[in-house]
Amino acid sequence: MIRQDRDGGIATLTIDRPERRNAFDAETTAALATALEDLARDGEVRAVALRGAGAAFSTGRDLTAIEQGDEPRAEILQRHDDWVRIFHALHRLRVPSVAVVQGYAVAGGFTLAMGCDFVLAERGARFGALEMRNGFPASVCTPVLARLIGPRLGLELALFGELVPAERLYAAGLINRLADDSEALDRIAGDFLGHLAGLDPDAVALTRETFRAAENMPIDNALDMGKHLNQLVAASGWFAEGARRGLDKSRR
Repeated sequence: MIRQDRDGGIATLTIDRPERRNAFDAETTAALATALEDLARDGEVRAVALRGAGAAFSTGRDLTAIEQGDEPRAEILQRHDDWVRIFHALHRLRVPSVAVVQGYAVAGGFTLAMGCDFVLAERGARFGALEMRNGFPASVCTPVLARLIGPRLGLELALFGELVPAERLYAAGLINRLADDSEALDRIAGDFLGHLAGLDPDAVALTRETFRAAENMPIDNALDMGKHLNQLVAASGWFAEGARRGLDKSRR
């Protein structure tokens, strides 16, 4: 199941199935999707952290729940709808999402970590799209990787089904911070999330939206979008307000 904790403006969602290395069954998948959708409507939230209980972040789909092959079609369709709801919700959040990873983040766990805005990880963590080991494609992970990284490495990660050290993903720009152990990871996560939570929420939301839109635009259109945002900010008095704050700080 999914456990939610709040610390001021920081909401932490923990996948709480340590006995299954936080693998996703249908109930857990639906619960995470609903929790993220609820947080998107919560005006008090400033940042969202995703974690796994125990020694792993998540090992992805709980294969024991579907190995019999007699799952009704409606349940199959609903489970996959719920899985993609998670990534739609992460993309549409007005606040940043941060995966805090220890142990294994593989298969769907890898997809979930990569679907967040930021990833913080223990140096010894292991990632990977392991679906290929079982003979089927990492169907949701592949488009997530395609928008994060260049085609040569992205396709290798999607196809090879290998465990990838956190340090390799850090070097590739897919991990933001590395920690030497779990205590250091907690400290880094606290500082990182605290910094995000202290930023102006409207500025954060506009920056995320602009960044997402610019990814899919020609540069000329993206620059025009930035210009229009600047014009809106200036006309609203937001620039002037920021300038006054900056001058006040410099005079102290």
